[in-house]
Amino acid sequence: MSHISHPNTNKMSAHMNLTLKVWRQKNANDKGGFVTYKAADISPDMSFLEMLDVVNEGLIKKGEDPIHFDHDCREGICGMCSLYINGRAHGPKRAITTCQLHMRSFSDGETITIEPWRAAAFPVVKDLAVNRQAFDRIQQSGGYVSINTGGVPDANEIPIPKFIADEAFNSATCIGCGACVAACKNASAMLFVSAKVSQLALLPQGQQERYQRVQAMVAQMDEEGFGNCTNTGACEAECPKEISITNIARMNREYFTSKFFKEEEIH
Repeated sequence: MSHISHPNTNKMSAHMNLTLKVWRQKNANDKGGFVTYKAADISPDMSFLEMLDVVNEGLIKKGEDPIHFDHDCREGICGMCSLYINGRAHGPKRAITTCQLHMRSFSDGETITIEPWRAAAFPVVKDLAVNRQAFDRIQQSGGYVSINTGGVPDANEIPIPKFIADEAFNSATCIGCGACVAACKNASAMLFVSAKVSQLALLPQGQQERYQRVQAMVAQMDEEGFGNCTNTGACEAECPKEISITNIARMNREYFTSKFFKEEEIH
């Protein structure tokens, strides 16, 4: 009787040894700087945040301050995991957040540089964690429907062309992570703001306040200190949800059109 040998499917993949250059900064007023750490015996199947957890466990055991970074859902939904990895927002892969990035995307022995978002409007809280309340204030300035739209009607009762519905849905997938700001050399927030403007301006419920909304949100964006659009498309390239820069063109049209209406007509 012949026997066929099979590979050992239970064999664990080889672990990795990495060098991390991590930005450490006590607070927004601290100068900050890079600190080098060794990440040993890292499984290639770990997520990037799990790798940082392992490093932090080692630091805590040695009585050292762990690396501070933002995280929450770890499912690519909340947009909290805002890390700048090897010169790219959320790391080397496209259309994913940092928590969806796995260590198999790196090589054994590689040096990985990890930084926070670099933007004046996103001051560092500590280490890799930044304050992104500027996005919240932009959203609160007008990025919602405040009028009484009544009860929830049947979906088929409001005729919306599929193209419009798809465009609104695609814009609404923005998770507000701030990768667009981090990727832009001017730290522009126009992709984020335009996505929020678009998702409401396209739908019937958002029509009545569309011009008031765009003026308020653009004004708040400027007040927060974000830069102007560079037209390089870096924001779209690094967006984990692949929000299109066509939203920026739509927001500009909405904004300039709103200037043709009298103040009382807008408000």
